[in-house]
Amino acid sequence: MTVLGGNAAIGLGGSAAMESPGHTTSGDDPASAIAQAGRARIAGRRSAAARDLARRDDAALVAVVGEGSVAAFAVLVDRHGGALYRVALRMLGDGHEAEDVVQDAFARLWQNAARWTPSGAGLVGWLHRVTLNLCFDRKRRFRVITTPDLPDIEDDAPLADRLIEADQARAEVVSALDALPERYRAALVLCYFEGFSNAAAADMLNLNIKAMESLLFRARRQLREVLSTRELAWRDLVIAGEIERSHAL
Repeated sequence: MTVLGGNAAIGLGGSAAMESPGHTTSGDDPASAIAQAGRARIAGRRSAAARDLARRDDAALVAVVGEGSVAAFAVLVDRHGGALYRVALRMLGDGHEAEDVVQDAFARLWQNAARWTPSGAGLVGWLHRVTLNLCFDRKRRFRVITTPDLPDIEDDAPLADRLIEADQARAEVVSALDALPERYRAALVLCYFEGFSNAAAADMLNLNIKAMESLLFRARRQLREVLSTRELAWRDLVIAGEIERSHAL
């Protein structure tokens, strides 16, 4: 599986005709379902069946996935994979680890679709909760080493300095987030980087709203302290496009 930030894509090559929404040959094997979803996504991008599925909401698609539809599964991967990858990347600081987490999250969706029922923040909340828990597990098992250092780049383009500064800010925030406790990191990633409401983030982290607001306050305060030691201000992250402007003040 290959997941690209901002646009999820399961790309394993090959080709296949778009199957009807209720038909699959993948059985209970999530790896097979993911492989078929990649082929179905490519083959069915312009088909009438694909357009019909793309118009359905998440709950309706999960119901069809529960009946074994790889095509519906491919729509959900395409719809949510990019956001999950961004969250996993900011939690883990490693692209390959993030890809593995997203693949595992969608494998669990495939396995549990028939039993899934909407609640709280819906499928978005469920997928983010699964993704965060997988990230927590990986952080406990492995120590991911990241480096904020960037090579010197010579470029005479007018915006080169700004681009380099933005890249440096992004590298600094990855390093700063990695220095925070995992729950603090998750709260900031959900509310400030992905722009979820406090209520939605609370659902994803299995917290009540007051506990979520308290966690977010402590997380933001600690991140400010970390950033101040590195001579990087909160406003610099806004300028770099690293956090949602609507939550910046």
